[in-house]
Amino acid sequence: MDSTQNFQVFNRGPSPAARLVFFAVLSVLLMFIDVRFRYLESARSVLSVLISPIQYLASRPNFFLEQAGDFFVTQNSLLKENKALQRQHGQDAIQLLQQQALVQENLQLRNLTGLQQRNQLSGQFAEILYVEQDIFRRKVIINKGSAAQIHSGQVVIDDKGIVGQITRVYPLISEVTLITEKDHAVPVQVLRNGLRSVAFGAGDTSGLSLRYMPVSTDIQNGDVLVTSGIDGIYPAGIPVAKVQKVERDAAYPFARIDCLPVAGVDNFRHFLVLSVMPVIPDRPEAEPALSKFKTKKVGGH
Repeated sequence: MDSTQNFQVFNRGPSPAARLVFFAVLSVLLMFIDVRFRYLESARSVLSVLISPIQYLASRPNFFLEQAGDFFVTQNSLLKENKALQRQHGQDAIQLLQQQALVQENLQLRNLTGLQQRNQLSGQFAEILYVEQDIFRRKVIINKGSAAQIHSGQVVIDDKGIVGQITRVYPLISEVTLITEKDHAVPVQVLRNGLRSVAFGAGDTSGLSLRYMPVSTDIQNGDVLVTSGIDGIYPAGIPVAKVQKVERDAAYPFARIDCLPVAGVDNFRHFLVLSVMPVIPDRPEAEPALSKFKTKKVGGH
């Protein structure tokens, strides 16, 4: 018996065409019954409950893919937005610092103008170009020179007090020697009691000292020193320094008095160069003693 005969023996039942017609008629009949009499509503509800887990599981891969895509898109956009915000924050911080610096400069200029008006001082504003970094000399270069009618010897102040003195002039710039320069002397007096002395620079920007003051001198910590005006260079009444420490030792004839300058070059950039220097008459020459004697003798005869 060959394979064709075996297939014919076991292949019993309706033909495929008959099966197709049967199931097509059955489908049409069920649809008619469902539409007409709604007998399959309960069956449909039961089937929907049974197949809902399968539908849920079948939809999960697509859902996870969409969520992963949204996550990466959102993450990328957040990173870009974060970088943009960081750049904007840096720019805003720089602008804020610049604005604060401008506010401080405007405040200092207003204080300088007020000091100039209160003390009836005439001068012109100048700005620091750079500060020499030599440890043995502290000098400041400003942006005004002989072209701006700057002369050697003029006094330089800021809104707090005396800064220094013009010591060298060039056409467009000038050199300012600070009052804290070593052995630079400024005649001062104590604002509290009018005691006069001389403040000497200590060689750095943070120190002045009063030399040759007896241990019994009436001077205290916190006393304010102002210019006395007796030297003909510094106008009287401008703050110079504040007494920081007073040491008295009976073994020494003089007290050690350290002072802290009230002005400086480490805070702001603008100064006021005083244009009017005090005019002091020349000291009269003393007549020789012999001429006086001769005059008296001739008058006697």
